[in-house]
Amino acid sequence: MEQYLYLIPALPLIGFLVLSLAGKYLSRNFIAGIGAGSVCVSALITIILGVRFLQSPPGTVYTQLLWHWFLTGHLSADLSLRIDALSLIFICIITFIGALIHIYSIAFMRNDRDYARFFASMNLFVCAMLLLVMADNLVLLYLGWEGVGLCSYLLIGFWYETPANYRAANKAFVITRIGDTAMIIGLFLIFKELGTLYIPDILIQSTQHFNSGSATITLIALLLLSGGIGKSAQLPLQTWLPDAMAGPSPVSALIHAATMVTAGVYLISRMHTIFELSPLAMHVTAVIGAVTLFMAGCSAMVQTDIKRVLAYSTISQIGYMFLAMGVGAWSAAIFHFFTHAFFKALLFLAAGAVIETLHHEHNIFKMGGLRKEMPVIYYTFTIGAAALAALPLVTAGFFSKDQILWYAWSAGGGHPALWALALSGAFITAFYSTRLILVVFWGDMKTTPGHLPSGIMTVPLIILAFFSIAGGWIEWPHNLLHISLFSEQVQQVLPVTQLKPHLPEEIVFQLIAVVVSLFGIYTGYALYYRQSELMTLWRQSANVMTVRNFLLNGWRFDQLYDTLLVRPFLFITRINKSDVTDKLYTGIADIHLQLNKLFSFFQNGSLRWYVAGVLIGILFIITLQLLL
Repeated sequence: MEQYLYLIPALPLIGFLVLSLAGKYLSRNFIAGIGAGSVCVSALITIILGVRFLQSPPGTVYTQLLWHWFLTGHLSADLSLRIDALSLIFICIITFIGALIHIYSIAFMRNDRDYARFFASMNLFVCAMLLLVMADNLVLLYLGWEGVGLCSYLLIGFWYETPANYRAANKAFVITRIGDTAMIIGLFLIFKELGTLYIPDILIQSTQHFNSGSATITLIALLLLSGGIGKSAQLPLQTWLPDAMAGPSPVSALIHAATMVTAGVYLISRMHTIFELSPLAMHVTAVIGAVTLFMAGCSAMVQTDIKRVLAYSTISQIGYMFLAMGVGAWSAAIFHFFTHAFFKALLFLAAGAVIETLHHEHNIFKMGGLRKEMPVIYYTFTIGAAALAALPLVTAGFFSKDQILWYAWSAGGGHPALWALALSGAFITAFYSTRLILVVFWGDMKTTPGHLPSGIMTVPLIILAFFSIAGGWIEWPHNLLHISLFSEQVQQVLPVTQLKPHLPEEIVFQLIAVVVSLFGIYTGYALYYRQSELMTLWRQSANVMTVRNFLLNGWRFDQLYDTLLVRPFLFITRINKSDVTDKLYTGIADIHLQLNKLFSFFQNGSLRWYVAGVLIGILFIITLQLLL
């Protein structure tokens, strides 16, 4: 099976090449077959590979060397692939969920004029993400890393005729470039210190070369963390993701569930040895995750655009993953990535169906009353929202989030403040999940639905709804059932979570989490279904509305960056617009313009002038020969 590893990323790449070069000559059915079919076959190969991998002895690693890429000085890089338990989880999510999103897109994008360009970009997106997680060296990983950045730019600005869309694409590209720059500096430092960018060698040599807590390893870890923060939209580089909702809904599902924002989680977990050697970097990772999950959750509570609610929700849920990694709960972070992928893809695809049915309406307060008109969408969306809210013992989201809440207190890097922020985030998540269901699907209908989604759009929703429930059953809390199929695989690659001594009973924290989540659901029900007087008073309060608008604008980070960075930069560029360097090149251009005017006098179109010029030239040459 190892000899076929290359087919997993190669098939989407071939689909991209065919559609980008010949897409305008192909029928829509053929385009859909190539675009969705290539990813579906890649998913099928991954499933077969996964079954064989699970039957292999613990610690099995599949590798395949395709060719030697380059050798310059002491730096060498191969185009080689490596699959272990960690990368296999990511590959399964990327291909399986990517295939469902592509199938959904066949109908969703059917009437778009750039049908081939859409599937070509989606295929390249999947290929780049697969290269990122399958790479056995950081050079190839960085190629995939930049590839997903490029594809996100292409897909966020897919409908580029609208100025807001291409501005959102530019914003995503520029902000993530900040983290990418920090990351590449970190790779330079790794090579300088260790002389290799081969990932297994880095993980082995790091413990031998660096002292725990040394300045160099801390700097490297923080630089890599910066790269992860940019791609995964964590504080303070989170502002690009809500605006990225300008892209089509399948693009949003792919970015949030299987690609792009999960790249940062993979990078940090893959380079876990470097982070474990830096307690400061681990602590910073945990704090950033905890603060991000709380702040993004607060913004999600007040959004009116259905996709922006889900966008802030993704920022918050990725924050849980960063928190878990920061406290040393590596398997819990990856498990939450696993479950989150199913229910977040489900929510975005269901939201896309609602938007499409309501004539491209995004405002949730212009929806309502859809549960009877769109029963399949309603039930699947409710399952996804319940998983997001971590409905106890029913949904996959509960099993993964419960682990993180427990480890935020009990793990070696845990702290009561981190646990309190995570618990607050659980309440907020349950609240806005309930708000979303009630406002969109209950109450009075405010927009008359158009054509209902076709079967090809609803089948992926039903599959994702199933995994949004059953996906968590492979890993139960240890005090309830001794089922740990997921962590047993992950801990072949990542360290086992170390607990503090003398901890309270885990059941106490679980009951607190359950009560908080249920209270969040009840609060959403009381405020948005029963329409309590409290909501009316809040709407009439200037202070409350000021806070609401502050959160609606994402804590005004965009305005802060505009004041501190954008405007000063533009001011400096205006001052520096005519500096010495510009005058030098302007002077050269002016000289050429004057020479052009001078010599153009001789190009007046008169044949006699041309003949006279030739004769004068001949006489001049003969005279020089006679004199010399």
